[in-house]
Amino acid sequence: MRYAYAITAAILLSGTAAAVALEPPMQTAQNEPGVIAAAAPKAGAPMSFADMVARLQPAVVNISTTQHIKVEQQPNPFAGTPFGDLFGQMNRGQGGNNAPTTREATSLGSGFIVSADGYIVTNNHVVAPGAKGATVDTITVTLIDRKEYVAKLVGRDPTSDLALLKIEGKSLPFVKFGDSDKARVGDWIVAIGNPFGIGSTVTAGIVSALHRVTGGGAYDRFIQTDAAINQGNSGGPMFDLNGNVIGINSQIFAGQSGGNIGIGFAIPAEDAKPVIDKLMKGTKIARGYLGVGPQPIDDDLAASFGLPKNHGEILRSIEPGEAAAKAGLKVGDVVTSVGGKEVSPDQSLSYLVANVTPGTKVDLGVIRQGKPITVAAVIGTRPSEDVLAAKVSGDGDDDGLPDEGDAQTTGKASANALGLTVQTLTPQIARSLNIDSSVSGVVIATTDPSTDAGQKLKRGDVIVSANGVSTTTPAALAAVVAQAKAAGRDQVALYLQRGRNPAIFVGIKLKK
Repeated sequence: MRYAYAITAAILLSGTAAAVALEPPMQTAQNEPGVIAAAAPKAGAPMSFADMVARLQPAVVNISTTQHIKVEQQPNPFAGTPFGDLFGQMNRGQGGNNAPTTREATSLGSGFIVSADGYIVTNNHVVAPGAKGATVDTITVTLIDRKEYVAKLVGRDPTSDLALLKIEGKSLPFVKFGDSDKARVGDWIVAIGNPFGIGSTVTAGIVSALHRVTGGGAYDRFIQTDAAINQGNSGGPMFDLNGNVIGINSQIFAGQSGGNIGIGFAIPAEDAKPVIDKLMKGTKIARGYLGVGPQPIDDDLAASFGLPKNHGEILRSIEPGEAAAKAGLKVGDVVTSVGGKEVSPDQSLSYLVANVTPGTKVDLGVIRQGKPITVAAVIGTRPSEDVLAAKVSGDGDDDGLPDEGDAQTTGKASANALGLTVQTLTPQIARSLNIDSSVSGVVIATTDPSTDAGQKLKRGDVIVSANGVSTTTPAALAAVVAQAKAAGRDQVALYLQRGRNPAIFVGIKLKK
C-alpha cells in the first residue's frame, strides 16, 4: 500500500505538471509589489542588494549595433609631384579613382525589457547612426543568459533621447516604471548596465540631485547620481529600493578622464514613460514651441535689470511667424511663468513650453521694461532637432574690424564708464565682420582689459541695445550708461551680436 500511494502521488503530480504546461499562470513583472518586497533591502543603509538584483538583472539587456559608414577619400597630397602616380595608384587600390570607401562600425549600450512579449527601452543615441553618413544595419539584444535576439526599431525620439525596440519572445522577464517624482536626494538607487561592453554590471549609489539642468533643452532635466555610470551604461535602468525604474541612465560628466567621476545623469521616469507609451502605440510625438531664443538670467543680468536671481529667462531672439511673434513678445522680455508654472533653474522655459500640447492657449508671465504683464500665446509645434540645429548655426567670425585710424573709423567715441571704445556699425564693417545687414548698433573697437567689459567683450562685438534702448550711435550708448548711473545702478545689460551667432544679453559692471 505504501508503494501504491507513492505511485498515485506520482501520477497526480504528473497530471499537475501537464496542466501547468498547457495553461501557464499569468506572468507578473519582475518588480511586482509583494514579489520584490521580500527581496528589497530594508529602509536605511541596506546590508545587501543581492536578492533584489537577482530579481531585476534578467530584465536588463545588452544592446549592440553594426553600422557602415561611407568615408570620402582624401585628395592625393602628392599630385603633380614625382610621387603623384604612386600614391594615386594606392588610393585607387583602396576604392578606385578616389571613390568613397565603406567602413564598418559598432556601438554598445544597455536597455531593459518592459513587457513579457519583448518591448525594450533604451537611449536613442545607443541605436542611432554614430557618424554623419552612417547607416545602422542590425540591432542585437543579448540577455543575461547570453541568448541573442535581432531587434526591430519600433520608434525613436531624439529630443528626449529615447528609443523603443522589439524582439520576438515570450514570457520574457520585464520590469515596470516607478514614480520618479517621489525620489528624494539621498535615496539609495541601483544601476544595472553594460559598461564598456564587459558584461552585465551592477552599481549602487544615491540620488545626488533632482531636476538637474545640463544644457537648458526641452527635455534637459535629469536625476543626478554618484553610482558608477560609464560608457555603455546608456539606456540602462536606475532602480529605487522597491525595484521600480525611476530613471534611464543617459549621460555622464567625465571631465578629462573620459570615465566615471561620480556624476551621472538619468532621464526621470515621469518624463520617459509618456514618450515610451506613445512610441509603443505608434502615436506621433508633438511638443510645444514658442519660437524664441531664451537665455538664463545670471547675477549680472539680474542686477542690470533689477530682477530677483533665478527668476525667469530673457528672450534674445524672436522667430518671425512663430507663436511668440504672433503673441507680441519682444526681444528683451523676461518670461517668468508658463501657464502658472514658474520658470526657474529647475524647470527651464524650453522644458515648460515643450510639455504644453501644441495649439493650447496659455498665459505667459512677462516682465517688460521692469513692469509685469501677462501675454496670451497659442503654443506652436516644436520642429525636429535637425531643423533647430540649422537655425542656430553660425560661423561666429568676428575678425575684420578696420584698424584705428582707418578712413572708416570716423564717428568713434569712448564710453568711459564701460571701458570701451565704440563706433557706429557701417555696412562695410558689417560685411567684414560677417554680420547680417539687418543688424544695427555700435561696434567695439577697443576694450580696457582691467574692466568687466574687457573680460567679457571683445573687438568686433556689436552692441545692439543697452537696457532695452537701441544704441545706433556711441552717444546713444553713453546716454544709457549715464542714465543707469543716475538711477544708482552699477551695471547695464547689453544686447550683443557676435558674427552670425545668436545674439545674447550680457550684464556689464560700470567702471567706478
